[in-house]
This record gives sequence, C-alpha cells and structure tokens, in this order.
Amino acid sequence: MSKPAPPRIGTLESALYAADLDAAEGFWTDIIGLRVFQRVPRRHVFFRVVEGQPAQVLLVFNPEATAKPPAPDARLPVPPHGAEGPGHYCLAVAPEELDGWRAHLERAGVAIEADFRWPNGRRSIYFRDPAGNSIELADPAIWDD
Repeated sequence: MSKPAPPRIGTLESALYAADLDAAEGFWTDIIGLRVFQRVPRRHVFFRVVEGQPAQVLLVFNPEATAKPPAPDARLPVPPHGAEGPGHYCLAVAPEELDGWRAHLERAGVAIEADFRWPNGRRSIYFRDPAGNSIELADPAIWDD
C-alpha cells in the first residue's frame, strides 16, 4: 500500500481557453464582475475570483499562444498547455442569490442553457461565455452527501 498524499488546502487556479481575449475580458469583468489582475496581450488575462487569501483565480489563455513550448531561455518555463472544444467552470453562489444571478444574466443578454435542481435539491444555472465554455453558477451544497 502506498503512503497517503500530502495535504491540500484547496483549488488555487482554474483555466479556460478563449481565442478572443478582449471578449473574454469583457464578459468576466462586465457581466460576472471579476477583477483583472494580470494581462499579456494575445496570450492571457487573469482574474481574481475571490479577493483575499488564499488566492482564487481564473486564468483565461489564448490556446494558440500557450500551445507553444517556452523558449530555451524563458524566465518562466511553463510547459505548453491548452484545450480544444468547450471547457467548464463553476462558480459557487449562495442559493438565495441564484434568482438574482439569473435575472442579471438575462438582462445582459446571456442565454440560460439550463436551470435545475440536483437530486439533493440544490440548484445550478448553466450558460456560455463568449468562447463557448460551459459556465455554471451553483449552490456549493450540490456536492454535499
């Protein structure tokens, strides 16, 4: 039997991919309300999901830029990465705020793809970002037993 893995403290970052970073930035700031904290034109835009510590961030990369290996002399030799097709990202929302979020999205012209309750009675709302990624707003208790 192997030894147990060392402890974790949570998810630090999640990544989505979008070829049009300007559209992604507009969506995540103007509609979802996240704050940009780093931007490299044509490569990425990074957002704070929750302010404070530990950091929780959403990284949106241009997949064309990140598919390339780093230069041999790169200061930050991040390995190539990317994804094809739509990804998925879920934000935890207090259950009493979900109706307000649905109304907010509809006012912004965002089409709701699904709005339902899981077998445990908890609710999720699904829609798409401009890159076609599946975005979910959910009561965090969807994962409670």
